[in-house]
Amino acid sequence: MDGGVHAGLLILRVALGVVMVAHGWNHVFGGGRIPGTARWFEGLGMRPGRLHAWLASLTELGAGAMLLVGLLTPLAAAGVVGVMLVAWITNHLRNGFFIFRPGEGYEYVMTLCLVALAVGALGAGEWSLDHAVGIDWTGWRGLAIAAGAGGGGAALLLVVFWRPPQRPAAEG
Repeated sequence: MDGGVHAGLLILRVALGVVMVAHGWNHVFGGGRIPGTARWFEGLGMRPGRLHAWLASLTELGAGAMLLVGLLTPLAAAGVVGVMLVAWITNHLRNGFFIFRPGEGYEYVMTLCLVALAVGALGAGEWSLDHAVGIDWTGWRGLAIAAGAGGGGAALLLVVFWRPPQRPAAEG
């Protein structure tokens, strides 16, 4: 790969890492902090909300930091995939595609999820800790780690902990 490809990988992973760190930071230190995030998660049916507020926030912070430095990149990508799939299913899917729709559609979380899968497959590039220590989990292996660990973790979490709130029946 030439320098332009490595620069592109750096830009992609740093952008994704910054977004994830910002999300985790906001859940822990912004707005309603963990108690507010926990109430929001409880309202989505993720119980107990406090546990899931911490799990999501720490995953976002950890995966984001790992992406920033390019460490265990497919595992970091799996963290993004897992968090974004849970958000997609529990909150955004029912609101349609576009983010500007009421309740926020799924285009944003879908894009982050797909970018994370791509980063998992492509790897961190030469300008990373993965390269410095000789970790080369790229291609199908990296994609399998990102998709399998992220998707599997999200599925397991949803099966065990998600109890969707009952929507009022439409009057007819």
